[in-house]
Amino acid sequence: MSTRSSRVPRSAWSIQELLREDLRGRTPYGAPQLDVPVALNTNENSYAVPPAVVDDIVAAVAAVASGLNRYPDREFTDLRGDLAAYLSRSGTTVGREQVWAGNGSNEVLLHLLQAFGGQGRTALGFTPAYSMHPIIAATTGTTWVDGMRGVPGGGAFDLSVESTVAQVEQADPHLVFLCSPNNPTGTALPLEIVGAVLEAAPRAVVVVDEAYAEFARPGTPSALTLLDGRPRLVVTRTMSKAFAFAGGRLGYLAADPELVDALRLVRMPYHLSTPTQAIARAALGHADTMLGTVDVVKAQRDRIVDTLAGLGLDPVPSDANFVLFGGLRDSHTTWQALLDEGVLVRDVGIAHYLRVTAGTPEEVTAFLDAVAALGPDHLEGQS
Repeated sequence: MSTRSSRVPRSAWSIQELLREDLRGRTPYGAPQLDVPVALNTNENSYAVPPAVVDDIVAAVAAVASGLNRYPDREFTDLRGDLAAYLSRSGTTVGREQVWAGNGSNEVLLHLLQAFGGQGRTALGFTPAYSMHPIIAATTGTTWVDGMRGVPGGGAFDLSVESTVAQVEQADPHLVFLCSPNNPTGTALPLEIVGAVLEAAPRAVVVVDEAYAEFARPGTPSALTLLDGRPRLVVTRTMSKAFAFAGGRLGYLAADPELVDALRLVRMPYHLSTPTQAIARAALGHADTMLGTVDVVKAQRDRIVDTLAGLGLDPVPSDANFVLFGGLRDSHTTWQALLDEGVLVRDVGIAHYLRVTAGTPEEVTAFLDAVAALGPDHLEGQS
């Protein structure tokens, strides 16, 4: 005869108790999305998609809409070919089999960490850099190591071959993340550093994040030129920035075909929808038009650097579509003062610095006017 257990059942576990221990207490990534006259905080391209491109996007979606009862092309073959052709315009031939894509470059980075990171593995990046790198590493259970920037006698955010190699050798990582141009500093990376890291980390996949490559100043080399014969090198790109296509959510990478093939092991089935593939191909078909605002944005970026320097601030010369500027007594106080004037910039968590996106001439004028109106109490070292 069975008897009811006298054990008192434990009450239901809370969500925080159920959550992975290493994720407890963390805050989700995200920049403020505020309704302000001038939003210059997320490095979007301020220019709308041109009408002719909109027409082709609409036509492309209409052409595939009746077939949405079927799964998309799992290999996104035509899109990969278009992306390879676009990358090859730079002078370095990239084949379709070398290209991978995802819903924004963050998904591409996730695939890399799922495939080559994980429990018992380490990823190294150089702080400050793109804040999603350590976040994605954490979500995959990969141990993150913060490398440091700064070169004696050089820039506070620069890297040298010597300091980079020393940190790589000490960490002995499975992945290394390098950014060129770097977010949030805007600084480009000498290619000799990439080569030195590949030699210093023989068991690591080396990822060069080139999300802002199209904005680089003339003569700035791309790591695409190093791909041949380097099977552990990955170069990531995005259509969100220079292509003014952030809402399209299309990021991609170029790498050795064997590495690309490994990513198929971790991607979700049919991860790029048929409409996503269609609109991305339509935009790539108008590459010159979509990139038509790049020179205007670069001019505004340089205007920001020059003007802020004249106002007594410390802007970092940039190869991206944004400028990190220092010389502030309290970065959050200044952030709020600019927001009070209707200008939203980014507080990236670096003491005495803020970051501003180079927008339209009108937006940049509003930002510069708001900075010029700040009192001396906002400047570091002023009373």
